[in-house]
Parts: sequence; structure tokens; C-alpha cells
Amino acid sequence: MLFLFQYRCFGFHHCALVILVLFSNFLPRGSGIVTRRPLVLQLVNSITEYAEFLHFKGRKFTNFDEVRQEIEVETDRVTGINKGISSIPINLRIYSPSVLNLTLIDLPGITKVPVGDQPTDIEYQIRDMILQFITRENCLILAVTPANTDLANSDALKLAKEVDPPGMRTIGVITKLDLMDDGTDAKNVLENKLLPLRRGYVGVVNRSQKDIDSRKDIKMALSEERKFFLSHPAYRHMADRMGTRHLQKELNQQLTNHIREMLPPLRSKLQSEMLALEKEVEEYKDYRPDDPATKSKALLLMVKQFSVDFDKRIEGSGDQVETLELSGGARINRVFHERFPFELVKMEFDEKELRREISFAIKNIHGIRPGLFTPDMAFEAIVKKHIVKLKEPCIKCVDLVMQELINTVRQCSIKLGRYPRLREETEKIVSCHVREREGKTKNQVLLLIDIQLSYINTNHEDFIGFTKYVTRYILEVVIRKGWLTINNISIRKGGSKEYWFVLTAESLCWFKDNEKAYIYVSDSIFWLHFSSRNVYKDYRYLELACDTQEEVDSWKASFLRAGVYPEKSTAENDEGACPGNFSMDPQLERQVETIRNLVESYMSIVNKTIRDLMPKTIMHLMINNAKYFINAELLASLYSSEEQNTLMEESPEQTQRRDETLRMYHAIKEALNIIGDINTNTVTVPLPPPVDDSWLQSGCRYYYWNDYFCDNYTSQNLPILPKGKSYKAPENLSNFISYVIHCWLVAFLGNVAEPESLFSPQHLDHLFLA
Repeated sequence: MLFLFQYRCFGFHHCALVILVLFSNFLPRGSGIVTRRPLVLQLVNSITEYAEFLHFKGRKFTNFDEVRQEIEVETDRVTGINKGISSIPINLRIYSPSVLNLTLIDLPGITKVPVGDQPTDIEYQIRDMILQFITRENCLILAVTPANTDLANSDALKLAKEVDPPGMRTIGVITKLDLMDDGTDAKNVLENKLLPLRRGYVGVVNRSQKDIDSRKDIKMALSEERKFFLSHPAYRHMADRMGTRHLQKELNQQLTNHIREMLPPLRSKLQSEMLALEKEVEEYKDYRPDDPATKSKALLLMVKQFSVDFDKRIEGSGDQVETLELSGGARINRVFHERFPFELVKMEFDEKELRREISFAIKNIHGIRPGLFTPDMAFEAIVKKHIVKLKEPCIKCVDLVMQELINTVRQCSIKLGRYPRLREETEKIVSCHVREREGKTKNQVLLLIDIQLSYINTNHEDFIGFTKYVTRYILEVVIRKGWLTINNISIRKGGSKEYWFVLTAESLCWFKDNEKAYIYVSDSIFWLHFSSRNVYKDYRYLELACDTQEEVDSWKASFLRAGVYPEKSTAENDEGACPGNFSMDPQLERQVETIRNLVESYMSIVNKTIRDLMPKTIMHLMINNAKYFINAELLASLYSSEEQNTLMEESPEQTQRRDETLRMYHAIKEALNIIGDINTNTVTVPLPPPVDDSWLQSGCRYYYWNDYFCDNYTSQNLPILPKGKSYKAPENLSNFISYVIHCWLVAFLGNVAEPESLFSPQHLDHLFLA
């Protein structure tokens, strides 16, 4: 919402002032609090004269008595009929040849005592209501005060001082000049000498209640106001700066100044909003909802845009890059290279369980015969069993990609939201096609697994059973490394100690630390040849210890892989100690470890192949096919699925949004044109020079001698205070007043030879400014 430039009018007799400014008698008047809701009055200079209420759109009021009645009815509707108040404004636009373009807001005056249904804190509620409006920097404040009251007690000036201490936005308006006591006037106030304001004061004369009852014409009232200022001795020299007509022109000029000051930031804001709307307005530029050709063109554009968006989201080449989360192709890439490999890793076999399976397979293949050689059928049986397990993660990968494709389709269809049926049908057709391709992709994936099962290629160059690979594998591979404790050799003082062991197919080394920077080779305990040499110095064996039985079993298996076999007695003891384990002789253990190494090597080849083929298969059968379908066949599917008119029906929300967008765009465009006209056709009148407005900051109260009194009694040789000066009130004001009266009485009685001496500098020293 843009709060443009407005006048806030509040204080005593503000309604009468507004009536005069409008040159029309339509505001409610009466005793007590009459204005009980803010009244926003937008004045528009027009040839014809009528009024429109925002809450009563479409009706033009030409009888202003009906306008007054509608204001009263609308006020009572919200606040009740017993003097309640509300901050909800009434918006009224007045078209008239007698007004200048202004916006006024008529606010309630401050009331001290609650009446009717008003709450006990009515004063504070009204105060808060007024402050809501006058605190805005883009408004000018009309502080209305009657001339027959003490200006220093003006509630209007008090509130204006709070929100506008420099006085840059405050214009004083003095009413009831014709009702002041005889012998008094407001000359000092209107000349801006008493409680001066930067923008000064303007005096007006309102119609009396008798004039209202007799239905005196406003034009006649303005004519009599003009005569009043021209004929009054205190005001005739400034009559051209007084009156309602001058106030109206002054308000218009001040408003023009204020608008010109506020135009640069406003122009910038409007231009930014216009640029933000231009792209959307361009889409609506030639749109005609009921034209079949327009609907056909819109359908083609929507489908083309959908296809482009889908391609960009998959390929990652979109104009708008998402920075908060992964989307489209990036999420599918994560499935291919993070989620799917993770699922394969979860399928890796358990070492202990694998050895058990291999042992059973070897025994079952040998049957009743003792085996001399390692059977390759056991290798194939174990490998095929683990290849079959790959079906589950592969199918899950297809499901994950499928879900990401459906999400991408939904995200791309958001731009079709202006046509709900088109969006719904597009999502339905594309989703059905993708699900159809999902089934074919899963069949192809299962076919890949079956292909792997159909032939176990032991001649693969990466397989360790291949002759050329054996030597390289034996020399390079590290079978196991970890911490072990040596119990039977005191290599260092202190007895048993942990060392870092590294087992390869060639040697077993132990080190002081696992960090290479601190490693030193202690010794090698064996080499791969048959000899009767000691394991370490004079020791024929090493006694190694682990923390858990599981680690013991794992290390034993690793030694078997390296070609280190337990003695037969040791194996028998282990078998007796662990009755739950399957029986195994050294020959069988060697065969199990051989097949286990072969299975691990071959399954790594299969996993590598599947990881490579899965993304390619899914891309070809699902993703690329979906892109082709959307680009080449979606439009034909839409035409064959439903009537074009039904597909291209706009949603009510979209229709409303389009109308509001176009209306806002044209309003902003018109506003920018008006701003340009204002800069071209108006002239800024400089703000009046600064005045002594220290009272605005300090809140002081002044006591002045009235010029009229001074002028009329100087000739009688009465005690005179210097004219136009302010003096401090004594600590006891009543003593000061008594003192002055005493001086006058003495002067009248003729008992004072030099009456002027009563106000000598010595006496004036008793005065001070409050």
C-alpha cells in the first residue's frame, strides 16, 4: 500500500472547517462528539458535482443531505448509536468544480469525559487514533484551534508538537475569530508572533449554528467571511492571507510542495513495481479469454514452456538456479552416484557367514568323496547367489528415479496453474507414460542381472584367477592390518605390548605406531617358501592376542588368505573349544580362503559393471524417453484427451489475479505520468524561513499583554509593559495579577506622580518566563 499525500484535520470545529474547504454542507454537525470515525475525503476537481462512498460502490450521490445521512448511518453501523468510536475510516470521494485536488482526513477531536457507550479511556483511544494518522511523514497536519480559547492549551498543537517537533508539517488554523470578546483579537497569533509555527496560521470564520439552521448558503458565508477580514481593524492588513479560500489555495500549494519533495523516492518505488509487473503484463497483453485462436495459441505456448522447463530441470541448464536445495537432474544424479552405491554396499557379504557358506558348498559338492582340489562349482554357486541379491538395490534405484521424475513433472506444471484442467491433464498423461516406462526399465534391469548370472567370466582381466594378474595381486595387496599384542617375546622392556601389524601375501611386519612417520620395521617373521628357519630370532612361533573372539577369527582367516595355516592339533583344539562352529581341517580352510578371494574379486567386477550400466539403462529407457514424449507427443495426447475449451478454462483466482495485475499496472503507469506532469507544470514555493519555535521543543507557556489593550490605554498614562514582549510569570501568579491591578487602581485614583515607575526595571526583575 502506498500512503500518498494527505491532510489530517483535527481539533475544535474541524468539521465546520472541512465544510468550508469543500464549499459543501454535508458533514454531520451537532453538540458533543460528532466525528466518531476517521473520514477520508478525496477531493477531485470535476465539471459535475457528486459524491461516491468506497463501501457503496457504483452509486453517485448528488444530494449532499443524503451524503450526510449515509455518513451517520455508516458511523452508527460500526460504532453503535450511543457515541461509540472506531478507528475504521469512512472513505468518501467528492467531485466538484469548487474544489481543488486534495485529500483530507477528518479526525475526531479530543474529548475528556466519556458519554453514552464510550469507555472510560475515551481520551486515550481518540489520542491513539489521531496519532495513527498524523505520525506518517507524508502527511500535513491542520491543527484547528478556536480563537476564544487559550492557544497554549490547544490539544491540536500539543499533539502536533509531539509528532512534528520541527514544525515542518504543521499548519495552524484559527477559527471563531468573530466570537472573540470585545476588545480582543488574535492579531499576534495570525502574525505568527505568539507560539510561532514554521508554516504559520490561517484565520477562518465558520457559520454559526443559527446560519446552519437557517440553511445559509456557503457562498454567502464565504462572502461574509471576506467582508469580516476586510473590515476588521486588526486583520484588514492581512485579509489577503486570511479566509477559507486562501486556506484552500494554501493547502493546495503546500500539498504541491510536499508532493514534489516526496516525488523522487515515490517515482523510484513505482518504477520498481512497474518493472516487476511488466513481464507478467506482457503475457496478458493480447490475451482474449473467449477467442478459440487465443486458446489454441496459449495451449501451444504452455506445452512448449512445460517441455523446455522439464529439459532444463533435468539437464541443469535453467535460467533460475535453485540455491537452497537440490532439484531435478541433481537429485537423480545423487541417486545414481550416492544412493545406489550405498545400497550396493549394504548388500556386501558377512565374512564369517561367507566362509560358512563356502565350506558347506565345498563339502556338498565333494559329497562322500574326499576332495583333492578346490571345486570351481562352489565358486559359481556362491557368486550366483550374491548376484541375485543385486536385484533388490537395482529395483530400488529405479523406484527412486521414478519418484524424482514425478516430482519434476509437478514442479514444471506449476506454471500451468492458471489453467487447472490443463495442469491436471498434463500431470496425468506424463505420469502415466513415466510409470509405463518404469515397468519396462525394471524388466531391462532384471535382464541385466540375468545376463550376469548366465555366464561367469573367470577370464576377465580384473579377476585374480587370471594368470597374468596373480603375480601383481600377490605382490601389492595388503590382506589385513591392525593392533595385536605379542605375549611370548619381550622385545622391549615391560613385557607384553601392542604393535601395529601389517599382513601382506609376502610378509608380516609389525611397527611401533600406525603413523608412517614413526614406523620402523622390526623384522619379518616369514617368507613364502618352505624352510625350517625360526619365526623370530630363537622363537619358533609368535603368540599373538586380540581383545575379542571375533577379532581372533578374523585374523585367523586373514592368515589363511596369506598362506599361513594352523597346525592340525591347533585346529582340533579350536574345534573342540568352539562346538558351535563347523568342523574344518587345514586343507578345507585353504580351499575356503581360495574361493573367498575369488568370490570377492569377481563380485567387485560385477558391482562395477552394474554401477556403470544402471544409470545408462535408466537414462535411456526412462528419462530420455520422457523428454522425447513431452516434446513430441504430449500435445497430441492433450488434444485427444479432452475438449480444448475445457482444458483452457482459467481458474477464478487466475482471472482475478490477471485483472488486478492489469489494473495495478495501468494505475502505476498513470501515476508515473501524473508525476511527470507535476514536475513539468508545478512550481515549488519555498518553505517560510525558520521561526523561533523553541516552544515546540520545550512545551513552555507564554503570557502576553494584548496589543489592543496597550494601544488604547497608552494615552491615559497607565502603566504600560513594552509591547510585543513576553515576561516570566511570578512564582505566585495571583500575587503578580494583584500587583498589576494595584498599579492600575493607583493610576486611576491619581495618587501616583510617575505611574511609569511602577514598571521600572527593578519591578520587572520579578517577572520570569514559565
